[in-house]
Amino acid sequence: MQGTIDGFSYGMVTPVAAFLMACLGAALGLRCTTRSLRTERSFKAGWLALGATSIGSGIWTMHFIAMTGFSVDEVPIGYDVPITFASLAVAVVMVGIGIFIVGYQGATWMAMVTGGTITGLGVATMHYLGMAGMRLRGQFEYDTFTVALSVVIAVVAATVALWAAVSIRGFLPSLGASVVMGVAVSGMHYTGMAALSVHLHPAVTGNAADSPPTAPLIPLLIGPGCFLLLAAVVVMFDPSMVMGDPDRADPTGHGTHGIGRAPGIPVQRQVPRFGTYADPASFQSQRQHTPPSRER
Repeated sequence: MQGTIDGFSYGMVTPVAAFLMACLGAALGLRCTTRSLRTERSFKAGWLALGATSIGSGIWTMHFIAMTGFSVDEVPIGYDVPITFASLAVAVVMVGIGIFIVGYQGATWMAMVTGGTITGLGVATMHYLGMAGMRLRGQFEYDTFTVALSVVIAVVAATVALWAAVSIRGFLPSLGASVVMGVAVSGMHYTGMAALSVHLHPAVTGNAADSPPTAPLIPLLIGPGCFLLLAAVVVMFDPSMVMGDPDRADPTGHGTHGIGRAPGIPVQRQVPRFGTYADPASFQSQRQHTPPSRER
């Protein structure tokens, strides 16, 4: 017996909320990744770890917010807590591997492809492991082609988002990269859900209306949601967010790793010394081009 699946029990509320949460996690994570490329090496690992945890928490929270709108009319739905939190750990670890590759190797072609692939696979693994943690009196079945398509969407969009985060500077490009990542996670989720069908056990009859799917999920979402708020506070109080992009003060980017300067503090512009004795080469050049004065 096939179960009647409803992925939008609350209309468009859950898809929109899930998409916004995915964008928030991506914005924080990609910002931390970008910040790691412009800071002292001793701080790099901390920014990358915060970025990986932010993206992992964002996609995990997005998944389970979207799942609050998922129901099977004939049966109640429960969740296996260890497997559910294991999906969060897998998301953070796999996204972390991809981000650390990009963070330490830079915007090279190989780093982008490798990091984007691992990050995208982390998104897909989190989704299907989270689905494996669902408990109902039936069996999930997936369409292989649609599942493969969902994985491709996650990998391609994650690669583009990482490339944009480390290659394009400015608020609007960063916002665009976050939206791309949000589209990747949301698109992957709903494509994967489109591949799903539920085959109920023969003895199952009745109605699941008395057991809303949101009940077991709300306590699980509190922790990652609070973490994302704390991560947002950390990123907002990052000196480079308050004082401006440090790279604007040094177009070559060399000044971002200067010794004796706190991370995130813009490089001070050098006052030109041309035409003064402080710059002998310039002074000598100026003397050569100055016509000799007439002697009286």
